[in-house]
Amino acid sequence: MTEQFEYYKAIREQYVARGVGNGNLHVADTASGATIKDVEGNTFIDFAGAIGTLNVGHTHPEITKHLKEQLDKFIHPGFNVIMYESYLKLAQKLTEITPGDFAKKTILLNSGAEAVENAVKIARKYTGRQAVVSFVRGFHGRTNLTMSMTSKVRPYKYGFGPFAPEVYQAPYPNISEKPDALSEAAYVDQVIQKLNDFFIETVDPTEVACIVMEPVQGEGGFIIPDCKFVKAVKAICEENGIVFVADEIQTGFARTGKTFAIEHFDIEPDLITVSKSLAAGFPLSGVVGKAEIIDSANPGELGGTYAGNPLACEAALKVIEIIEKEQLNDKAETLGQRIEAFLQGITSSYDNIGPIRRLGAMVAVEIVDPATGEPDKALTGKIVQTANTNGLLLLSAGIKGNVIRFLAPLVITDDELSAGLNILETAFSEVLSKQPL
Repeated sequence: MTEQFEYYKAIREQYVARGVGNGNLHVADTASGATIKDVEGNTFIDFAGAIGTLNVGHTHPEITKHLKEQLDKFIHPGFNVIMYESYLKLAQKLTEITPGDFAKKTILLNSGAEAVENAVKIARKYTGRQAVVSFVRGFHGRTNLTMSMTSKVRPYKYGFGPFAPEVYQAPYPNISEKPDALSEAAYVDQVIQKLNDFFIETVDPTEVACIVMEPVQGEGGFIIPDCKFVKAVKAICEENGIVFVADEIQTGFARTGKTFAIEHFDIEPDLITVSKSLAAGFPLSGVVGKAEIIDSANPGELGGTYAGNPLACEAALKVIEIIEKEQLNDKAETLGQRIEAFLQGITSSYDNIGPIRRLGAMVAVEIVDPATGEPDKALTGKIVQTANTNGLLLLSAGIKGNVIRFLAPLVITDDELSAGLNILETAFSEVLSKQPL
């Protein structure tokens, strides 16, 4: 490593909290599209996208140009003090592009976890109930409430309790775990039955304010549920006056080939939480949904000092415009197909390649022990680290840490994608070829 690298690494170790994880210890200098250059001139292809935050890519020229123009107007007068146009326009736009043929309203916030917390607050206020239901393998944030709703103990929950009360985790199907004796349809029916039993054995549905569901589980390993299961969840909500919340923080804004992943299931959620790729890297989130539900909270009961920052709102308006103009939903499907084809192409070369999952450009592959078929977290970590070392930013995921996930910007060029896949192929070769036959 160079002297400059060691210098920044020493600063990080001395002054930055140890609890903040870093997949790559290089220091970014510039970034564009799906490519990052560090301060030493090294180039990285980005398949991580700031954990799904950059669907329109790094420093999209239309966004940077627009924000430079806006910066001279004002930075943050605070919407709770005086209104500004970008907040109003974005609130309107989000109600227009989210699914649901009913009157909608929006509240803008800062982070994904804050959006989830506010969705729960609103649902509790609307229903007068306390209980919250999330799902096994789900991830909703790192605050106390959202940690309580999250499944994975390490590293997200261990040692941070006590957690929020009246939070329950329901079963969620994962075809990769299906017993061989069951067909996929029979397995899904079995999980739906367990879900119905959950509302008998664990919590009564009349006490539940909301069910918060990722249409595709992100940190859980890109688990895609069967449409029948999602409809069963919605039916339980409708039958029992429960608010259905679609957590679209990682899945939203064209990642799955539709603007919102819940559209794949022909469901109109009561509330949707949005963040990540909403604002191209600016901290911004929101809750969008039925006006009567959102308006159950009185003035002053919702908000925050930096919620709906005007520059972030301006970025978000441009993001939505770019998604439509550059047809990123179609590009997501094409990108996902290419990544899936690459993964399918190497399955014959390595026995460690497990199930491959994809919805649009939300792609994941499991790494397993070929002798047992069990998840191989250590080997997954080696592949990710080797890729990072060789110039590809890559992330793992999954409850058992054995999933490689792909969150490349949807604007990635053919050259960037090819370069990234070549590095990944080298990483597989370097790591997996060393495994015993």
